[in-house]
Amino acid sequence: MKKMIRFSCLPVFIVIVISASMAVAAGSKKKDEATATIENHKGELITLSNQIWTFAETALRETKSAKVLADYAEQNGFKVERGVSGMPTAFIATYGEGKPVIGILGEYDALPGISQKASPVKEALEPGASGHGCGHNLFGAASLGAALAIKELIAAGKLKGTIRFYGTPAEESVGGKIYMARDGLFNDLDVCLAWHPDSETRADTQSSQAMIDFIVEFHGKASHAAYDPWNGRSAVDALELFTHGLNMLREHVKPTTRMHYTIVKGGDVPNVVPEYAKIWCWVRDWQRSEVDAIFARVQKIAEGAGLMAGVEAKVTVQSGDYELLINMSGAKLLHENLTRLAPIVYTSEEQDFACAIQRATGVAEKGMNSSIHPLEGQEASGGSTDVGDVSWVVPTLHLSVTTAPAGAPWHAWPVVACGGMSIGHKGMVYAAKALAATMVDLFEDAKVREAIRAEFEEKTHGHVFKPYIPAGPPPLPNQ
Repeated sequence: MKKMIRFSCLPVFIVIVISASMAVAAGSKKKDEATATIENHKGELITLSNQIWTFAETALRETKSAKVLADYAEQNGFKVERGVSGMPTAFIATYGEGKPVIGILGEYDALPGISQKASPVKEALEPGASGHGCGHNLFGAASLGAALAIKELIAAGKLKGTIRFYGTPAEESVGGKIYMARDGLFNDLDVCLAWHPDSETRADTQSSQAMIDFIVEFHGKASHAAYDPWNGRSAVDALELFTHGLNMLREHVKPTTRMHYTIVKGGDVPNVVPEYAKIWCWVRDWQRSEVDAIFARVQKIAEGAGLMAGVEAKVTVQSGDYELLINMSGAKLLHENLTRLAPIVYTSEEQDFACAIQRATGVAEKGMNSSIHPLEGQEASGGSTDVGDVSWVVPTLHLSVTTAPAGAPWHAWPVVACGGMSIGHKGMVYAAKALAATMVDLFEDAKVREAIRAEFEEKTHGHVFKPYIPAGPPPLPNQ
């Protein structure tokens, strides 16, 4: 009987194995087709990236950058909704219908004051102007390229569901995604993907830092600084007392805490007791709970500084980010698709370009690193992102891809230089392919989506998303 049962089950086993193999082969074919789509559109994606690199528009001023991306999506069959969440430069491009709904994020804001030519020596393209010192010109174009590859598969009837590209402005400042998350624009997603330019390639398993962005204002009373200073109450006295208290606090916080500030207003002339002072601060740590605790202490320091100087103190929260909620099930999927792709190959000219940048910035001349970082053992590095807020609303998978040489400073001219030439372009195309391949898996495999969602639900159990932004619309700049 045992033998009969064993032999009778064998054909069933063979059918299961063959069916699984066929499914894997079909998935691989679709990934190859997605990769081919990105290759076919590579020139257009590079053009988009270069346009955004040239525009170099800062937070909530990305009018041209958002337009070229939204127009390109529309030209390729996406339905585009512009000006979402009260931000003229935010948009959503959608294709398909029904479940699953997979989202992908794109950014395109630049940083002020770091204009740079696509040159390995520091040389402003336009002195004093902005530049893409975090590679966001590559970010938006790559993510849209990945979305386009999936759209083509849906249009051909080879995938079922909805692909949605989110054009998200102002990551470097107010955090456009935070307003979009507050308004529920990610709530119906099954999974969301994002990536970021970097000096190495990896599926990210290290979180970002939670952060709160706030200002402290002091209102005093002006008087003549020599004739009757006793009639004045100096707002700058309070500001100095506040910064002293903040710096004393550094000894009594964890090593993971970061506190930064810049003085926005500190009086006008020496012979007037200043009646107004303003300081802009950021506090960061690896968990939002830690940031909340530190901020509570900072508020008391501001209150105390006002009392000591006899002035009024006002603390206003402007924005802030959650830490990125890592999803290991999703990270493993990303890693598999990274290793499936051939590594980026750099020419000798590109390696010389990278070494020249490293030499100019005083770091080891190692050139470009095209290897894929292991999934485990990643070192934590500082930085905050509004992708973190999205990750507490929907399962979010995050990828980093090499677009600049190791050791060279970020938010600075070297990254601007690489983002405007072939080194950055190669990383952008590679990111698009890895993201598209991962999305094929997400569309095809319900069990993978379920595992990702189960991990998300376990880690967010009982948590209610509360963004660090004031009520009302985003603070739009004066155009």
